[in-house]
Amino acid sequence: MSIIRYNPNDYVPATFSSLIDRFFNESLARTGGSVFTPKVDVIETENAYEVQVAVPGLNKEDFKIEINDNYLTVSGERKLSNEKKDKNFHSIETQYGSFSRSFTLPENVDGSKINAKYNNGILELVIPKDEKKVLKQVIKVS
Repeated sequence: MSIIRYNPNDYVPATFSSLIDRFFNESLARTGGSVFTPKVDVIETENAYEVQVAVPGLNKEDFKIEINDNYLTVSGERKLSNEKKDKNFHSIETQYGSFSRSFTLPENVDGSKINAKYNNGILELVIPKDEKKVLKQVIKVS
């Protein structure tokens, strides 16, 4: 007999969008599929945008970060190691397989100066704003 903690948030999505995301992403991962969607925080500061992707258990070489036509795409893969197959798991909640997350970049960023670092399971991208490109303007009526 195994004991698994019940978490009502695992079964009831908060929005219709999260229901659709969960249907297409998490259902495959729970049944042994090979796709998962990592959690992401996007933060705006005065000088930059920060994207923090929660992907523990990877190496920095496992990531592929691309900018294509104003889209930032972060992808990678977490593999289940062969040595773990000999163990008798009662529950596997860690997600394995490939992932890809894409973000539309605002027009006021400098894509050539994006900095990425991976520390303690969090991939952090710092996307500096370009001070020359101003998105907001005030127009006086004459």
